[in-house]
Amino acid sequence: MAPSAYTLDFEKPLQELERQIDELERLGEDRQIDVSTELKLLQDKLHTVREDIYRGLTPIQRVMVARHPRRPYTLDYLSTIFTDVIELHGDRLYMDDPSIVGGWARLGGTSVMVIGHQKGRDTKENIKRNFGMPHPEGYRKALRLMKLAARFNAPVITLIDTPGAYPGLEAEERGQSEALARNILEMSVLPTPIISAVIGEGGSGGALALGVADRILMLENSVYSVITPEGCAAILWKDASQRERAAEALKLTAEDLLTLKVIDEVIPEPVGGAHVDPDAAGEALRTSLLRHLTELRKVKPDRLVRRRGEKFAAMGEFVES
Repeated sequence: MAPSAYTLDFEKPLQELERQIDELERLGEDRQIDVSTELKLLQDKLHTVREDIYRGLTPIQRVMVARHPRRPYTLDYLSTIFTDVIELHGDRLYMDDPSIVGGWARLGGTSVMVIGHQKGRDTKENIKRNFGMPHPEGYRKALRLMKLAARFNAPVITLIDTPGAYPGLEAEERGQSEALARNILEMSVLPTPIISAVIGEGGSGGALALGVADRILMLENSVYSVITPEGCAAILWKDASQRERAAEALKLTAEDLLTLKVIDEVIPEPVGGAHVDPDAAGEALRTSLLRHLTELRKVKPDRLVRRRGEKFAAMGEFVES
């Protein structure tokens, strides 16, 4: 196994062990000697160290894992856990926004509409996908696909992975805030099951505009918050370097949000994060989606909408002293 091309600061001990394993494998091949015993010892140690590191991740370290460039994106999951995918394009008003992808697919034999944010893995792809930050036309495309799904009584599955909606001048000129608000309103009354899964970053209104759902799931190392830790630190302490303090205060991890009853389930990831074993992460996501889909399809549309409204109305409880 070759050492990772991209290593987070707290993963440096893993990189050294991966290097030793790689060198030992090469030595065994070059000299035609049996190194299986030594190899197993190193691999066991790598697994143990990785478990120890990932068991004690801080909130800001979770953010770093959620942003890992090798983490599976929406198109990766579309190609692995869904079948018969037909991508649909455009908002029928302005243009197609590559930051949001979506279309018909099958999940376990059920026809669904899948919609999700899409980032890029290199500079060229990130420019094309606008670093996963959609313009208004992206959200209008998403809404068009949701309404199309409702017309055929098909469930909607959204995969959330964005630092936030694009805040640029051209996005504001084309009605960014209206597009986000419209999606939130329309999703709240859409008469078909909606399942949202945060697969990476869930940032601000850009995430919420795909996140008004009957069931909200989060992968173990994903994050979901009203603002990035850097943005929060810059506002509260006028210092973006205070992002660790901000991440702690934001309660943005999956476990925090499950405790606060903002989400419904935390989906376990392979030890070391989804980027270490994308297939295993995809299978865990697929299993969870299928279970919730089976449950929600038994609920009548009017009751579904009523329960969805009650779900969000119950969030954010407070006590006055």
